[in-house]
Amino acid sequence: MNRVLDRIGLPRNLVWGYIGLVLFMVGDGVEQGWISPWLASRGVTVSDTAALITVYGVTVAIAAWFSGVLVQTMGPRKVMLLALAAFLIGSVGFIGFGVTSLNWPVMLVFYAIRGLGYPLFAYSFLTWINYSAPLERRGLAAGWFWFMFSLGLSVIGPFYSSLALPAFGHIAVLWTGLAFVIVGALVATIANRATVPSEEIHPFSARELSKAVTLIGRPTISIGLLVKTINGLAQYGLPVFMPIYLASFGYTTTQWLQMWSLVFTVAIFANLFFGYVGDKIGWRRTIGWVGGVAYSVVLVAVFLAPHLIGHDVALMTIVLCLCGVTMAGFVPLSALFPLLAPDNKGAAMSVLNLGAGLSAFVAPALAGLFFGWLGAGGVLGIYAGFYLLSAILTPFLKTPAEKASTDAAPASRDEPIPVNN
Repeated sequence: MNRVLDRIGLPRNLVWGYIGLVLFMVGDGVEQGWISPWLASRGVTVSDTAALITVYGVTVAIAAWFSGVLVQTMGPRKVMLLALAAFLIGSVGFIGFGVTSLNWPVMLVFYAIRGLGYPLFAYSFLTWINYSAPLERRGLAAGWFWFMFSLGLSVIGPFYSSLALPAFGHIAVLWTGLAFVIVGALVATIANRATVPSEEIHPFSARELSKAVTLIGRPTISIGLLVKTINGLAQYGLPVFMPIYLASFGYTTTQWLQMWSLVFTVAIFANLFFGYVGDKIGWRRTIGWVGGVAYSVVLVAVFLAPHLIGHDVALMTIVLCLCGVTMAGFVPLSALFPLLAPDNKGAAMSVLNLGAGLSAFVAPALAGLFFGWLGAGGVLGIYAGFYLLSAILTPFLKTPAEKASTDAAPASRDEPIPVNN
């Protein structure tokens, strides 16, 4: 078994953590595709549902931002158990006292608390990977993280719901989701016996927590934050306007949803591939050329394809799935980022997670500002320009050791990492 794990690049010391991550994300993803329309069918207004999801998103972003620095001061296992407690409290309040009686204030408060759970859990485990996985295979280890994360949240969770909802009903499915989360958290924190070097854990203090903010002042970290924000522009932006654009060529909303779901099916496997490729040819090279240059070309192709092929679902699906391939080019960024601040790896991961949260805000904002003025082609052109910018910025993501001695041989560096340009 160990030989198999080594061959596929899954860190053997963290394998139970990966299994627990899948189970946790299944539980978190059970209501992903139906919570809004279900609440609407029970009489909750659209504005109230939107407010519920917005407040949930805010707490997710805050938890993601501070997850890394909390790991740096408390250790990953404690933070992941804290995530379980938040999810447990939030779920019991939301399901048991809010949803059953449609008590709006209770629903709002406890769903927000529930939102603290998955980012504290998942991103703490990602930080754990960066502390514990072998350096030379850390890109692939990050690829496995995103594979397991998406497998639970976007594949198994919704599929389980599609089978369980007719059998058990909505509220019962929410309770079973909580059961998945509890089992996953216990597997990832108790069955997983990996440890973090003691020198990586700093004493808990307000000063340590503030590093999630102050670290952004370092030029390399701020560049990395911008690159990470660009990473998610198409992922969060295309669903805002592409259904409208494709409708003018005869594509239905159902066809769009099916195509978009296949994009992420392709992406979870591409995450593994480019994690492996990044370890072989260099993390920065993979980020810049695949995530930056190739993604920008693909976005131009997404705009041109309907003009060239008309209403052809099969060909349009292939073109869109190239988005799933190229977005995976950013996977090595999760391995590179903590090494940009080796003295504060956890805080660096917090900034990385902040970039993911900013993507979810900036991408729809750009679409809202420019779609009415420039149309789909204009917005896709803006996105493509940003991805080219990320390719230009990526070579500047140098580790402190590389900055100190750009001519030094790998053996004289602090850490021999596969980040060649």
